[in-house]
Formats: sequence, C-alpha cells, structure tokens
Amino acid sequence: MLDKPYRTPPWIHKTLIPLFFLLLCPPTVFVFWYTCTYLNGSLLTFWEIASRNGGLVSATLSIWKPLFFGSKTSWYILTSFALFQLFLMKAVPGKLFYGPITPQGNTPVYKANGIACFLITLATFFLSASVFHLFPATILYDNLGPLLGALNCFSLVFCLFLYLKGIFFPSSSDSGASGNPLFDYYWGTELYPRVLCWDIKMFTNCRFGMMSWPLLILSYGAKQAELYGLSDSMMVAIALQLLYVGKFFLWETGYLRSLDIMHDRAGFYICWGCLVWVPCIYTSPALYLVNHPNDLGIFWSSLIFLAGAFSIGVNFLADKQRQLARATNGKHLVWKKTPTLIEASFQTENGETQKTLLLASGWWGLARHFHYIPELLGAFFWSLPALFLNFLPYFYVLFLAILLVDRAFRHDRRCKEKYGKSWDEYCEKVPYKMIPFIF
Repeated sequence: MLDKPYRTPPWIHKTLIPLFFLLLCPPTVFVFWYTCTYLNGSLLTFWEIASRNGGLVSATLSIWKPLFFGSKTSWYILTSFALFQLFLMKAVPGKLFYGPITPQGNTPVYKANGIACFLITLATFFLSASVFHLFPATILYDNLGPLLGALNCFSLVFCLFLYLKGIFFPSSSDSGASGNPLFDYYWGTELYPRVLCWDIKMFTNCRFGMMSWPLLILSYGAKQAELYGLSDSMMVAIALQLLYVGKFFLWETGYLRSLDIMHDRAGFYICWGCLVWVPCIYTSPALYLVNHPNDLGIFWSSLIFLAGAFSIGVNFLADKQRQLARATNGKHLVWKKTPTLIEASFQTENGETQKTLLLASGWWGLARHFHYIPELLGAFFWSLPALFLNFLPYFYVLFLAILLVDRAFRHDRRCKEKYGKSWDEYCEKVPYKMIPFIF
C-alpha cells in the first residue's frame, strides 16, 4: 500500500489508489487462505480453476461468500483474544514512555509492557491448549477461513467507526477530514485515536496484529504435527518467526516512534492491514508448510536458522543503536567509537521548534535505511524451508520488499521536508538509501 504521493494528481492518490486497495486486498486474503489450505499452495491451480469457472471474480466470490460473516466459533475466538489483549495492555505493569511530538504539538503516552504481554500470551495459549485442554492447539488453523471472514467484517466496520470518530469526537487536535470520504476512510481521520484510554493504533498494530502472528504459526505447527508429524522445516520457520516477533515486542517502544505510527493515520490502510492482512499474509509461509512437511536435515536446518537469527539480530541491533544514540544524547559509543551525529531542528504545525539527532555512523553510516536489508533477509530465511515448488510462500517477502523500498523513499521525502539542510548534510555523509555502494 502507498502513502500519499507528492507529485501525482490528487484524484490518483485520493480516489484511485484507495479504491484499488479497498477492492483488491480483502478478496486477496481469502484467495491466499484457500490456495494454501485446499490447492496445495499453487496459485497456478487456482488460476486454472478460476478460468474454468467464470473467471477470477466469480471464483473469488465463491470462496468468500460462505465465509463472509465468519462463524459463531470464529467470533468467540476473536472476541476472547481482543478482550484478553485489552486487559493485558492495562493490567500488566510497565513504565510510561512518550511518543514523538505530533505536528499539532501533542505527545502520545504509552505503557511499555509489550514483551511481558507477549510472554504471557504465549504461556496462556500453551497452557490452555496443552495442559488444561480447553481447546485444541489446532483451533486457529481449523477455523482460519471463518476467522478471516469475521476479522474482515469487523475491521471494515471498525474503520468506519474510526472515520466518524475522527470527524465528530476526535481524541486530539491531530485529526480532520480531507473532504473526500473515500480517501478519509482509507487513510483515516485521526493520528492517535483513543477509546476509553486505550490507544487504538497500539492495539491494532501491536497487540492484535503482531500478537496474533505467533499464535497462528504455533497452531499451524500443531496441525502439521497432527497430520504428518512436525517437520524440521516447520520448526525452523516457527522458531525464526517467534524470534522476530519477540524482537518486535522487545523493541516496541521504538516501533511506536516509527514512520507507521508517527505519520500514518488510523484508517483502512493501517488498521485493516494489521487486523486482517498481517494474520493472513505475514503467516503465509508457515501456513503453506502445514501440508508441505519438507525434511531439511540437521545441516540445512541449522544453517537456515543461524542465517535467519543473525539477520534478525542485526535488524534489532541497528534499531537499538539509533535509539541509544538519541536517548543518551550521543554519549553512547557506536562500534566502540564516538558516534557521528547531526543535530537537526524542525518546527511543529504550532510553530514550536524541536530538535533531534541523526546518527551517521555504525549501521546507520552504511545506508540511511540499511536496517531494512536484514529485515528482508530474516523474512526470506523463514520462508526458505518451504523450498521452491510454489511461489506463494515467498509472496510475503516480495510484498515486504515493495513496502520497505516505498517506505525508504517516503521517509527520505518526509525528512527532507522536516529537517531541510540538516537532512542534506546527513545524505552527504550517508549517500546510500538501503544497500551500501549500490542503492
């Protein structure tokens, strides 16, 4: 999905692009689920079936229609999970921390308890399924189609609620409508909506989207174990994804200061994406593996896991490096050297002058967005156990590559507008966007 472009006619980014994604993304989710579950993961097979049965639209609707409203079980699962995560957000102790100041001069406040909530969620799922036998561990896989149907229905209505909330009862002054209802529904009308003291974007992005990811892949692993026995390929894929999601929650405070949170409003683009797209597409490599129990052997399993773990580790260290440099005002050594920093000032929409530090050494001296490379590699390595029989398990890697490249360009444009000459100075010191000496 694309952010608001800068040089295209308004009707393209305010009408055509939102309409394209609103029409394309929901049916894509159901095609992916159906293809993985019933067509051996072959998109070519789906194409052939669609060609014989009235075309892509007709075939997609035939899959989607019986799942459109979900099922009683799926709504029970989703409601229980959502309420549990809302409870954990408030009940689990954590230090308060402050997000970046907004264009209108507001400062969002959060509770840093992500890693504790992550561990509690995993433990609760394990104990409920394996010790107390309240439900089978395969429950999420067995109900995935109806779950996606229920999630999609809820999310579309929820995004309408957020659209209206931002217009009629916003949580802060960082809100407003553009005058185009289609674009406002897609993009959102509030930057930091809150409902009964719960931060909406923290819930949808972190505590629902990202927290559902590990539970889904564990359920996929349980299903493969039930059908074929647990393969080493599935174990590698699950282990790397658990490591990545654990890393995310360890760094959650950094994410809440990222481009997604600072600039993307709470609408279909980000909220539907986290509530529906993430649970389906981000977990698709492991979903594909359920019926493809590849035997990698100790050597290849170990090699893939170590390469993936190294990539995830580098991604974490790069984010942490910048975070520490800013938190300590440049007094923290970077690669055992005094960091190269550029002080940049910017103004909020209220006219207040703020300052920040741009790190131009360490990982951030290699390229302005070098941390995207190990993130892509991590996704590639947890998809690699699926081998190369079909393209579907690599769709997420392709999607992520497009997303991150687009984000790199968007981030550079925003920083140029925000920091001016300081950003030009930074680009002179760090001339490469993502890949050192290449791009």
